[in-house]
Amino acid sequence: MKCPFCGHLEDKVVDSRESREGDLIRRRRECLRCERRFTSYERIDEIPYMVIKKDGRREPFDRNKVMAGLLRACEKRPIPAAKLEAIVNAVEKYVQESPERERPTSKIGEMIMRRLKELDKVAYVRFASVYLEFQDVSEFMHELKNLVRSRNERASSRRAS
Repeated sequence: MKCPFCGHLEDKVVDSRESREGDLIRRRRECLRCERRFTSYERIDEIPYMVIKKDGRREPFDRNKVMAGLLRACEKRPIPAAKLEAIVNAVEKYVQESPERERPTSKIGEMIMRRLKELDKVAYVRFASVYLEFQDVSEFMHELKNLVRSRNERASSRRAS
C-alpha cells in the first residue's frame, strides 16, 4: 500500500477491524519510512462476471444455469454428478479468467459440448440440439452422422495400430 504522505510502498498493519455490516475491513497502517499512520479500506469486488448472449445482451454469469442445462442433457444417463460439477467448475474458471470480466455464451457452449462429447454421446446430442437450435430433423441428423463418422474413424484408427 502506497503511503499517502511520502509515497513509500512498504507499511505494516497496526490494526484490522471488520465493519458492523461485515462488508468492509478497515486497516490502520504505519509507513515503514516516515512512520506516519493512515487508514485503508478493503471491500469485496462486486462487479459481476458477465456472459454475452447470442443476441448481444449481457447478463451475469450463473453457474446454476449451466448446471441446469447439463442436468437436462444428462437426464437418465449414467454420468456421475462429480463429472458435471467438474464441467461447471471449468466453465466458471473460464469466465472468471477473462480480463474483460465477460465471455460470449457461444464459447461457453462450445466448451460444454466438447466435454460432453467426450463424456457421453447421448448427452452431447441432447445439449447440442438445444444449444445449436436445430430447426428441423435434417440438421439433427447431420450432427448425428458427424458423430457416428468420428466414432467410426477413431475405431478404425485403433484397429490399424
